[in-house]
Parts: sequence; structure tokens; C-alpha cells
Amino acid sequence: MHKDDRAFVGLDTSKLKIAVALAEEGRQGEVRFFGDIENTPEAVRRLVARLTGKYQKLHFCYEAGPTGYGLYRQLTDLGQACAVIAPSLIPKRPGERVKTNRRDAVTLAWLHRAGELTAIWVPDAEHEAVRDLVRAREAAMLELREKRQHLQSFLLRHGRIYAGRRPWTKVHAHWLANLTFSHPAQYLVLREYRQSTEDTEARLERLTDQVSQVVKSWSMAPVVDAYQAMRGVAFLTAVIFVAEIGDVRRFETPRQLMAFLGLVPSEHSTGETVRRGGITKSGNPRARRVLVEGAWTYRYAARLSRPLQVRQGHLPRTVRAIAWNAQLRLCARYRRLAAAGKRPTVVTTAIAREMSAFLWAIGHEVEPLQPQ
Repeated sequence: MHKDDRAFVGLDTSKLKIAVALAEEGRQGEVRFFGDIENTPEAVRRLVARLTGKYQKLHFCYEAGPTGYGLYRQLTDLGQACAVIAPSLIPKRPGERVKTNRRDAVTLAWLHRAGELTAIWVPDAEHEAVRDLVRAREAAMLELREKRQHLQSFLLRHGRIYAGRRPWTKVHAHWLANLTFSHPAQYLVLREYRQSTEDTEARLERLTDQVSQVVKSWSMAPVVDAYQAMRGVAFLTAVIFVAEIGDVRRFETPRQLMAFLGLVPSEHSTGETVRRGGITKSGNPRARRVLVEGAWTYRYAARLSRPLQVRQGHLPRTVRAIAWNAQLRLCARYRRLAAAGKRPTVVTTAIAREMSAFLWAIGHEVEPLQPQ
């Protein structure tokens, strides 16, 4: 039985169904809707078996979304080429106003054949598990901030203002315990707010401990240690950056990493007119946030603090040299931009952009461990 050369398969995935479209090889190759299948491993296996009976080579693709990477891993385990597509980079016609699963699948197959789709990096199962844990910790941190805000708003409404220097300490807790109100219901409200805050604090502490334990046996643990040689990149910052970005060696140049993080300025130029605006913010928001937070530390003079010396103690000399050169350059650049009258937010964003370049350099000096 003669088999056709290649076919490009577009999959529009949802919780229960997968819409399948097929684009045959060649400029004049037929593009058609193949049908709907159930979103189960057995149904996917039958689809692959059916298509491999007709085509020598299959190229699958589907959009990144809430269904995760299970479909990608199953197709690659079956020996098929699969790409997970960035939804924001899919070309769209300006007048397109109809969106259905069938149309999306056909469009994916057609664009995949034309080479117009941009695939994302897919983490392995271990990396994805660590990233899920890190994101769960971040969710607990955001929830704790919200719980504390609820408590502070309640106290402010009733004129209870803490006069100490720092809230959420033992002294602050003692102050909360001795507050008095005119109505018994307000004591109940205070207790509920305090209890929800304490529960979230305990959950955040548990997740932070779990992150510390899991990273020790992670294949990216050497990279996490090496990144901590940088000023402004402590343990959690390094873990978040590695969990979200992965191995920076997949970027050929530091500029590619800067663009991926959305730290490069936007631009709208035509003819002789050049207009540059704020940063694109098109990349990973979590990694970008921790870099901007770490960039604030460069407003001080360059020096090796005691915690930084401890973090650098067991690292290679090349990594320590890169980190020290980063301090010298970024501290001087921070002072120079601030003296020029730039806003602090603009200065820290510029420093964060250059921090990513030094992290790229460190990432090329340290190799991850081979996964078990």
C-alpha cells in the first residue's frame, strides 16, 4: 500500500474533545477537517495508528492551554513530531470574527504546514512538577497578602492604627491580642481575620520548606546554586527564574532572553521617525517580576556581603567573576541613570534587563545534572 509523504495535523484541544484537521504536504495539498475524537489517551493512540497507516510522517501541533503537556508527551512517546504553539503568536486575519473548534483546528494545520507557527519550550515532567510547586507557593504568598490587607482594612475602619515600626511580628501579634472593641461581633471578625491569616502563613511556610527540599534533588540544582552568586538573586529568586525559564542555553544570545522576558522597549517607527515606548511585557511575568525586585539591590555600592560570600563559597571561579563584574557594572549604571534624572522604576527595569544577560552568561558556565 502506497503511503503519502507527510501530513500536518492541527489539534484543537478541550477538556472532553479534540478537533482534528489535516493538511497534506505541498502548496496545493488538501486541507480538511478530519473529525472530533475524545480527549483520552486511547482515542489519541487510535488516531495516530489510523493516520500512520496512510502517511509516512506526521507533524502534530496544538495550542498551549489549560490541558497541559500530556498530549505532547503521549505523541512524542509514540514517535511522532509534535509542537505546542504559543497562542499569542498565531497569525490572525483582522476581520476574522468567527471562532469554532473546527476552524481553529483547520487553521492550525494550514499554518503549521506553512511554517507560520511559533512553538514554545515544553518542560520535562520533573521540571513541570517543580514549577507547579513554585507556583503553588506564589499563590499562597498572594493569598497571604490579601488576607493581611483584609485585616488591616478592618482595623483602619475602626481607627486601630499600629504605631510600631514593622507589622506582622510578635510585638504586632501582642498588640492585636490586646485590642478592644465596643461590640462582641467585632471581636469575632478580628478573630476570623487573624485565624485566616495565620493559616495562610502556615501554608506558605510549608510550601517554602517543600521547595527547599525538592530543589536539592532537582536536575537544575547546580544552576540554582550558581545563580545565587548574583547580587539580588537569593534562593527563591533563583528557583522561580529557573522554574519559569528553564535552561537558558536554549537562547543563542542574551538579547533573545531579554526579549523573551519582555524587558526590551517597544518600538513604533516609520521612515525617519523612531518612537520607543515602555517594555513589551510579552514574556513570563513571574520571572520578570523577580528580576525587577532583585534589581533594587544595585542602588547601593558594589560589595561582597557576608550572605553573598557564603552563597559563592563553593562556586567555580568563572561564576564568581561574572557575578562580581555584574555588580561593578550594574551598580555604576544604576547611579548613572539615577543621576540623569530617570525615574526609579525605569532605572530598575533597565538593571533587570542587564541582570538577565549576566544570568545567561552564568547559565552557560554551569550544566544541569542528567535527569534520573
